[in-house]
Amino acid sequence: MTSTRLERFCSGRLHYAWIVLAVTFMASLTAMGVRAAPGVMIVPLQRAFGWDVGTISGAISVNILLLGVLGPFITGLMDTFGLKRTLMCCMATLVAATGLSVFMTAPWQLFATWGVMVGIGASAGTIGLASTVANRWFHTNRGLAMGLLTAANAAGQLVFLPTMAALSQAFGWQAIAIVVALAIAALLPVVWLLLPESPAEIGIAPYGGTMEGAVRPAAGNPFVVAMQGLSRGARSVDFWLLTVSFGICGLSTNGLVGTHLVAYCVDNGFTEVAAASFLATLGIFNLVGSALAGWLTDRYNPRLIMFWLFALRGVSLFALPLTEFDMLSLSLFTVFYGLNWIAIVPPMFAVINEVFGRKSAPVIIAWVFCGHQVGGAIAAYGAGTIRGLTGSYLLAFMASGVACLLAAILVMRVARAEPAALAAE
Repeated sequence: MTSTRLERFCSGRLHYAWIVLAVTFMASLTAMGVRAAPGVMIVPLQRAFGWDVGTISGAISVNILLLGVLGPFITGLMDTFGLKRTLMCCMATLVAATGLSVFMTAPWQLFATWGVMVGIGASAGTIGLASTVANRWFHTNRGLAMGLLTAANAAGQLVFLPTMAALSQAFGWQAIAIVVALAIAALLPVVWLLLPESPAEIGIAPYGGTMEGAVRPAAGNPFVVAMQGLSRGARSVDFWLLTVSFGICGLSTNGLVGTHLVAYCVDNGFTEVAAASFLATLGIFNLVGSALAGWLTDRYNPRLIMFWLFALRGVSLFALPLTEFDMLSLSLFTVFYGLNWIAIVPPMFAVINEVFGRKSAPVIIAWVFCGHQVGGAIAAYGAGTIRGLTGSYLLAFMASGVACLLAAILVMRVARAEPAALAAE
């Protein structure tokens, strides 16, 4: 069924923006699941090849870093090559990467597949895609839409982990690669059939808005589009405040907890499957927390929301290593941290829309997301190194807690608006 026919079928019942959101949600969820898979492969790869944690963490840090660095250019490619075609090319790259990794026998192959290729492929499922869809398809409820899409980003990195851990335990780590490759391949025709470029392409207005012109791939160079966004952002102190703050967000989420919580739990006597279950629980509560943050962002000052999220996250990171590290303390941590995990994104998106304008926001937020991934890469590698040197993750969690408290201060310094951006809207 084509997107136009489905839009007509849903006419008067469901705005097609929600169909687009659902398709994008599933694509992001699955792509991010692929990106996070090495988190449950650390111990199995150690057993299979004798590689140390630092080597495996290094490959993970590469895909985290590329996920951020390539984000602005992928967002520029969505403008010039097209949203659908860009997303499908990146998904095909993920299929190739995971399929080829089944045959790896050396660390460089781990870096090439799960590091470089997965980093490139998963970059389409990041915040640039979410902000593009939210701004094109939603006029009202934009914060909620962004919250749901970014929830998919984080939840995809978490909710599949118990299944992946069980597959690895039963059939070997190669089973993870095969299953995620098949899952991504199954989504390719769904994206092709159901994802238009814009509302006007199927003859409707954005949700809660009025008719706008159709969005077509623009003539130009995606590199130039990305660099123009960086040039504009880099001249603003607010851009750097948001980038550093988001870097701390990445350091404390997918870099530290997303990559190392399973290994941290194994250090304390839990099985890999049980440890992965904590991350999956965290991912489920992330869906609730991110959607709630989006709802709040549509109604309240997003800076205050970010302040409290960062401050409470910092406190929780201090608290976990000081507990008994038993089932109760880990359960409480996963529920609280899950509600907080990616809830930063909807208010940050709202601030970037306010400061830089809706048209520039996707590329600007993609550059800000680079900071998130740099922070994540530092923590993924750094926490593994700290664990290797000290035999414990204690210092890594304490340092991350301090950084979150710093971020809570930084986000309150972001200015209210850039007049030129608002005038351009």
